[in-house]
Amino acid sequence: MPPKAVMEADNFLDIAVSHLHKCGEELCGDKTKYLKTANKAIVVLSDGLGSGVKANILATLTTEILITMLNADLPLEEVLKTVIATLPTCKVRKIAYSTFTIVQVDLTTNHFCVINFDNPPPFYFHEGRSIPLKMQTQEILGRKLQLGEGYLQRGDFLGAISDGVLYAGMGITMNFGWGWENIARHIEQVLCHKTHTARTIVKAVIGHTHHLYQGAIGDDASFVGVYIRKRNPLMIFTGPPLQADQDEQYVDRFLTFAGRKVICGGTTGNIVANFLGEIIDMDLSTMRRELPPIGMLSSVDLVTEGILTLSKATEYIRHCKCNLNHLQFDNNGAYLLAKEILEADSIHFLVGQSINEFYQNPLLPKNISIRRSLIEHLVNVLQTGQKEVEVEYC
Repeated sequence: MPPKAVMEADNFLDIAVSHLHKCGEELCGDKTKYLKTANKAIVVLSDGLGSGVKANILATLTTEILITMLNADLPLEEVLKTVIATLPTCKVRKIAYSTFTIVQVDLTTNHFCVINFDNPPPFYFHEGRSIPLKMQTQEILGRKLQLGEGYLQRGDFLGAISDGVLYAGMGITMNFGWGWENIARHIEQVLCHKTHTARTIVKAVIGHTHHLYQGAIGDDASFVGVYIRKRNPLMIFTGPPLQADQDEQYVDRFLTFAGRKVICGGTTGNIVANFLGEIIDMDLSTMRRELPPIGMLSSVDLVTEGILTLSKATEYIRHCKCNLNHLQFDNNGAYLLAKEILEADSIHFLVGQSINEFYQNPLLPKNISIRRSLIEHLVNVLQTGQKEVEVEYC
């Protein structure tokens, strides 16, 4: 295991999940859920016995119990006893109705812990190479669990699979399926040759799993991965500051932000343009009936109109459930804003409180703007999608 290391300030815990449903089933019998807070991350993969609705319900029950109790910082033994006592045993197969793998990461110390119950062994990669975790056996209520731990560094990857991944290709291209060692070698190749994100790694494994099944998925197959990489931050500056004499102060903060930079609002854009000594150029090809075109400024990655674009972008993000893969393309300001937000790991909103009377709802108090309400709604949507969000009013 690598030595304990200080967590770099710009590190990001990147989590990705992908599933394949067994052919003929509408629901996946596996369930994966993760929760991130300021100090910790909890990831759970559960595989319900069999497939379809029954397996999905059992796996969902397992993940919900584990996530809820672990997030409440209840003792691990109590958590596991609750789950194991809740799940019955199949009288025919003599195995639990739902297996699970838990990954917990302390974001302040880099320490991780893996608990595995009847799922295939987890994967751990350091400096691009597979390193088998040293797992210890612990028996609770007659069930044997495997526990492993260590410390993560940038570039490390942890992964958990259901057995549907392990046995892909069995009886078709391979006698006993893909196999753990072959999956590990495949991940090493991805880490060596492709862009390093959790999604890249997970999609590569699930894509090859689908290929080995030749499209006829014989069992639910799931893979969840945790990858430590550099953070991709985004700052969105929207609305002029309440005090005009503070414009330059906030513009300077915005332009020196170490990450992607987006302006939402015509007045805000003009404030930044004046600071830069520039004029905003408009891209008329991005104009739509309900949306103004985007603008262009040096040192700024995207310039859009404010209220209408923020509202439509929020609609897009809500519709795709914060999943960039499901964001429907349209080269307009709202789509481009939604894409910037979904590609970012953390979003810092710099929200000016000067009220544009044209957009003000007369039913609202003067100190509550439509812009502020929109931002609060967007923040709720993003936090539901596990995005790191910070709002600063100026």
